[in-house]
Amino acid sequence: MEKQHVGEFDLAFQDRGEGEETVILLHGFCGSSAYWQEVVPLLDSSRVITIDLRGHGESGISDSAFSIEDLAKDIHYFMDQKQLENVYLFGHSLGGYVTLAVADLYGEKLKGYGLIHSTALPDSEEAKENRLKSIELIKGSGLNTFVDELAPKLFNPAKKQELTDEIRLTKNIGYETSPVGAIETLKAMRNRIDRSDIVKNSRIPVLLVAGEHDQIIPKEKVFQEESSHTHTKVLTDSGHMGLFEEPEQLAYTLKEFINRR
Repeated sequence: MEKQHVGEFDLAFQDRGEGEETVILLHGFCGSSAYWQEVVPLLDSSRVITIDLRGHGESGISDSAFSIEDLAKDIHYFMDQKQLENVYLFGHSLGGYVTLAVADLYGEKLKGYGLIHSTALPDSEEAKENRLKSIELIKGSGLNTFVDELAPKLFNPAKKQELTDEIRLTKNIGYETSPVGAIETLKAMRNRIDRSDIVKNSRIPVLLVAGEHDQIIPKEKVFQEESSHTHTKVLTDSGHMGLFEEPEQLAYTLKEFINRR
């Protein structure tokens, strides 16, 4: 992994491939760039950059609380440092919230963007309560216990026996998350705003990808805003982790979206 200084800390990233288009991929909560390891090799006609979000993977973290907007500022700062424009930005789950914030605040930098198992909607009251419970679990029992409970829920429940290796890998990636980073990210997700209008009124193409069996963000919440500029895809065998459950289909969907003219 390479490192890029963005203010008080470094963001870890990998920059691979060459091509006319530059693609940035952002992972989900308690994930890292490793979430995209099955997808990146299949995007062989683009330059692909995967970034570990603040407090995740090998990236650093500041001492203060942060918001989804702060995570978006990290990505914007990174793009400025690397002189990146006309980027295709795709975010999985948490990464989707960050992607939307980038589109909202710095949309001029993007050529298109996508929400992968993510939503423009804010947390429901029930979800907000569950964020607080997760924070207490991490504080009381440790991050690994939280990750052990979370990981199996991310996959298609009917295929968990077939996905033992993928679930184990998801746990191992999750264990690398900073406990402080996880707690502050939970707070940031809990406090995020409704950005449905950003999708609805977008002047650039938007890709919405959902898993048919997603127990975290059901497809109804992914497809809440659809317009002429939105493109949708349902991964029929996936839960919340199409990156591991159907990487070939997801990569094909991303390439098809990028290659639209």
